[in-house]
Amino acid sequence: MASSAHSITFNNRRSVASLLFPCLSSNLYHYPVKIFNPKPISPSLHSNLTIFASSSSSFAVSKSIPQAELEDGNSSLPVNLKAWSEFADKVSGEWDGHGADFTSEGKPIELPEYIVPEAYREWDVKVHDWQTQCPTLAEPEDFLLSYKLIRLLPTVGCEADAATIYSTDEWNIGGEGNRVLAFAYLSSGSYVAVWPTEDSGASKLMELEHCLVDPQNRESRIRIIQVVQLDNMKLRLQKIKVFCEQWYGPFRNGEQLGGCAIRDSRFASTDPLKDSEVIGVWQSHEAVASFKSSQNNILQELMDGRTQKIVRSECDLIMLPRHLWCSLKERENGETCGEVGWLLDRGSALSSRCIFSSDGKLKEIAVGYEVAGDGVV
Repeated sequence: MASSAHSITFNNRRSVASLLFPCLSSNLYHYPVKIFNPKPISPSLHSNLTIFASSSSSFAVSKSIPQAELEDGNSSLPVNLKAWSEFADKVSGEWDGHGADFTSEGKPIELPEYIVPEAYREWDVKVHDWQTQCPTLAEPEDFLLSYKLIRLLPTVGCEADAATIYSTDEWNIGGEGNRVLAFAYLSSGSYVAVWPTEDSGASKLMELEHCLVDPQNRESRIRIIQVVQLDNMKLRLQKIKVFCEQWYGPFRNGEQLGGCAIRDSRFASTDPLKDSEVIGVWQSHEAVASFKSSQNNILQELMDGRTQKIVRSECDLIMLPRHLWCSLKERENGETCGEVGWLLDRGSALSSRCIFSSDGKLKEIAVGYEVAGDGVV
């Protein structure tokens, strides 16, 4: 995988859009992709954008694929069997890496002093990152998904044998243990979930979890969780959680602690993305799941693609390390959009959005591949 200091050219000439959305028709544009290349967007990339925009831009879903029903109380949820099976294969496994919490302004939050080894305090080293594990298992036929977040206590040096679990949280989608309010997925392994966390009368806390898989490296992904408060039908960002993870093998329920085997490094205190690389006009090619017609449709495949223009301004953005950003913005029509993004290259990005109506109810989830439309300001 490429680091931020290097550029790698991939020989596979399949387009990023087709990698992100495997259900795209095969006649879409193709071009090589460079990761974290600081050069300006090329004219050929703009040309390919024009070709994509002029095509049908529809996300093909085969009518011959059988449909299954997921029963959850009174809800009857149509699920594309083939797409869910592909998603289950991609998402399942041991995902290990590092995680960190950030304030609503994007500042990294230090780990509690009582869990940080004394040596770090003596050296005046601030620790912001957890080493994490996320064992994940999806059932391809039963439409069930469960995963854990295991946080390991920080250690000094390479102490793989001394790795100790600090906390374990578990999430379940589907079945009797279902907790999710809404879940939308792509067969590539990316997904978006809306979780309830606290309910204290008029004020509620929710987590908007955006999981995006690197389209050029299926064993690398990021998860950004926006912790939002719903108060009097208004959404406010409280905190941001970021996890950078890599796939280490088939599901083992986290039985082997990562220790020195973790290939990734701590990131919370590294430089955030520059807003100049994100603000401006973008063309977004999206897969969408609509939740406005029924509150019971908690599990949906992202499909029915569209292309739309997005304009980002500096005041709306919270810049994060690892070429990431997020925002929570109220629109003129009263809707609120919780967005995260991952800059793959200057002029190309992945994004994910949860859109809430003016009464605070989830309306839509969308995941998109974006290309700078008029150049990045």
